[in-house]
Amino acid sequence: MENFVVSARKYRPATFNTVVGQSSITNTLKNAIRNNHLAQSFLFCGPRGVGKTTCARILAKTINCTNLTKETEACDKCENCTSFNSGQTMNVFELDAASNNGVEDIRNLVDQVRIPPQMGMYKVYIIDEVHMLSAGAFNAFLKTLEEPPKYAIFILATTERHKIIPTILSRCQVFNFNRIQIDDIANHLAFIAKNENVKAEQDALHIIAQKADGALRDACSIFDQVVSFSGNELTYKNVIENLNVLDYDYYFKAVDLLLAENIPGTLLLFNEILSNGFDGHNFISGMAEHFRNLLVCKDQQTLELLEVGQNIREKYKVQSVNCSVDFLLRALGLTNKCDVAYRSSRNPRLLVEFCLMQLTAINRVTATAEKKNDDPELIFGTRAAGSPKKKAAIPLTDNIPEAEKVQPVVLQHKQEAEPPAETQTTSRKINLRATSSIAGMLNASQEKTEKKVVEEIKTGGVQQDFSQEELEKVWKSYAGFLRNKGKESDYAFLTMNKPVKVNAALISFTVFNKAAETNINEDKTELMGYLRRMLKNNSFNLEIIVTKDESGSKIYTSADKYKHFVKINPALDKLRTQFDLDVEY
Repeated sequence: MENFVVSARKYRPATFNTVVGQSSITNTLKNAIRNNHLAQSFLFCGPRGVGKTTCARILAKTINCTNLTKETEACDKCENCTSFNSGQTMNVFELDAASNNGVEDIRNLVDQVRIPPQMGMYKVYIIDEVHMLSAGAFNAFLKTLEEPPKYAIFILATTERHKIIPTILSRCQVFNFNRIQIDDIANHLAFIAKNENVKAEQDALHIIAQKADGALRDACSIFDQVVSFSGNELTYKNVIENLNVLDYDYYFKAVDLLLAENIPGTLLLFNEILSNGFDGHNFISGMAEHFRNLLVCKDQQTLELLEVGQNIREKYKVQSVNCSVDFLLRALGLTNKCDVAYRSSRNPRLLVEFCLMQLTAINRVTATAEKKNDDPELIFGTRAAGSPKKKAAIPLTDNIPEAEKVQPVVLQHKQEAEPPAETQTTSRKINLRATSSIAGMLNASQEKTEKKVVEEIKTGGVQQDFSQEELEKVWKSYAGFLRNKGKESDYAFLTMNKPVKVNAALISFTVFNKAAETNINEDKTELMGYLRRMLKNNSFNLEIIVTKDESGSKIYTSADKYKHFVKINPALDKLRTQFDLDVEY
């Protein structure tokens, strides 16, 4: 039986031109050889399987070649090249620092450096995984690395540059290897498949390239594995079956069901996915990636960001036509929220199912919210209560005449969350022209200033007089609303005193310190909006007055704070006594 050689070794690059995805580095090395500007030591950094050791060997072979080609490549014919190819060269030494990381190992290496080469011009020392050397070994290596003989060249390779001490880094030319692009890996696999007489679908090779995560060696290993499974015909279905990858068709079916608002069909599809052994977390993260790809397809300029095969690319283009930009953005927000909460959820399946039901209702709920002037972001939970509302993005395209382009619309005051039933608020809805341009979506419109918003409220509001009792009642209602939301500090600041109606145009509120004034001023806009709506009067202003505590003493300790709040609410002391509580000192 003939010995099988894995593709990663059989098709390992032997020249700079055959190195995949690292053209900037290989060009630099060739220029250095051509111009005789070789450094005494190199440090190759980067993730696994991207060509660090391969480039080190090619460099060692090329600089000792006696008959370089016009492209500054080794000739593979001279004595030095043939001895290197057969593994018998005496000019190249490779050391695995993971298993030879002691001071004694480095001393033996230094002793070898003293012997000049018998053939060729250079002796090259390749030290792989150099970050594994001990601190003593690094220090023993410093002097030789800084002032080696003119015939010695050191090439250090590592996957963890941050573990290399600065004194080593300063003595080396550092080359950072990047992860190899998916298209480059797929093309290299196609080259291997052609040489091995394997009929491979392009979509199948793209799946392997994505699974390799930028490492060409991993891609070759996966390729060999799938070929062993499927034989000489490498199909898309064979690859996803062997690698346990969720088929793209599931995501396309899921989006079709979501757009059709088919909740039962969506849940049954998710159940089928779970029955096939796939994880719910992988599915929801894959859905987020699918929505991202659909969004990318909405603009011709961003199509190059779609890293899939040609057949699947066409499917994305077709489905993206049926998805509005608003739907995709809300879907991305919901899937991202589900992805983050998945690991901490006690019932992850229900979490994903609930997310799918929300995705199904996006178009319907958005349409209903437009009629009621509600905020869909709060309904879906993609914006936390209390967070500022995002500025509207006004998409503009060249297809819209200048006179018809949509102008920015005034947004109402920010809204914390749904108030109690009797105090529900409404917000102005922005009427935007739909567009498929991502570039246009990112052109954010400017909100009108607070002064303009107040003026607009005044022109449409009802000026109704109110009493001190009505003012206190509405003030207390708003404070209770904040307390129910867990904002205890805001509740404490608002209830430390009572608001006073000075006249029809002014309300004053007294606080005892600057911290309270700052806290109330932060939410003053929302507070004013609430008071004006409930009191049906838009003509008054709120004045915050800072004064000292009646006791004249400053509150420092927990006991002082407790005494202060007991004065405000004596029932607090009764509560402490009833439950036998202590005050921390």
